[in-house]
Amino acid sequence: MAGRILVGTSSWADPGFVEAWYPKGMPARDRLRWYSQRFEAVEVNSSFYAVPDSATVARWAEVTPDDFLFDYKLHKLLSRHSAEIESLPPEMRDDVETTPRGRVKLTPEVEAAVIDATIGAIAPLEEAGKLGALLLQLTPAFAPHKHELGELEQLLERFAPRPVAIEFRHRGWLRDKRVDQTFAWLSEHDAAFVAVDAPPGDHVPIMPPVDAVTRDDLAYLRAHGRNTEGYLTGKSVAERFGWVYSDGELEEIKKRAEGMAEEASTVHVQFNNNRRDDAPSAARRFRELVGQDPGPPPEESQLKIG
Repeated sequence: MAGRILVGTSSWADPGFVEAWYPKGMPARDRLRWYSQRFEAVEVNSSFYAVPDSATVARWAEVTPDDFLFDYKLHKLLSRHSAEIESLPPEMRDDVETTPRGRVKLTPEVEAAVIDATIGAIAPLEEAGKLGALLLQLTPAFAPHKHELGELEQLLERFAPRPVAIEFRHRGWLRDKRVDQTFAWLSEHDAAFVAVDAPPGDHVPIMPPVDAVTRDDLAYLRAHGRNTEGYLTGKSVAERFGWVYSDGELEEIKKRAEGMAEEASTVHVQFNNNRRDDAPSAARRFRELVGQDPGPPPEESQLKIG
């Protein structure tokens, strides 16, 4: 029997969603509940920039249906991006070293502390049975000629048994003979490979449309849109990821997701084409194409707000 396909978007609070998708005037506190009437999963995006307060996370769990899942994007320091000291939990800031530009120096001790803070923050989701995958969106600077995948072992070990899904942003990890080594390492360390639908072009930060299932219980696909120029040179999220998917393009993603569902018990498909309502509109149509009920139309709210 084919695995279950879960569909959502890469954030529920993107400014474009507020501008063009949610009902006008809807209070911020009501958006997640409204979103969860239409999708079964979502990526937490704000956690890339700061570890959230556990009370905030508890409210996310409270306002969503019992079977709703949150894929949680790990802090940018863990994914080897440049991180300002202000992005760390306040209690950590006095004990870390920074570069002359004020960026945090990543050490095993700092990494362990951020992981521990993350585990504490996501506890309400775990207790509610609503934690999906931990998404590690690596920086393009994490390149195979500079780094080894073994550098991620401490992270995977400390988060275990929670599933970690790894998205590469340097296509060198999937070139030639290295691709087999990459997938073998992920399988050996029980990490899920994140496949992508990305713009065309043989550019270092654009990953090719390669699929792999490296955990039996989880496959993952993120749809970034297909605007090559915007992806490479855009300054804003809308410029980089804005894209209106056609039905034909969504059918291509559907075929890939269904292929992964033959090997994995669950496939998470998250739309990251975040410009205005591009992502929720594509995700809703995708749910229809895979034979799912997309919930009430976006212009109809079934909430009793107030």
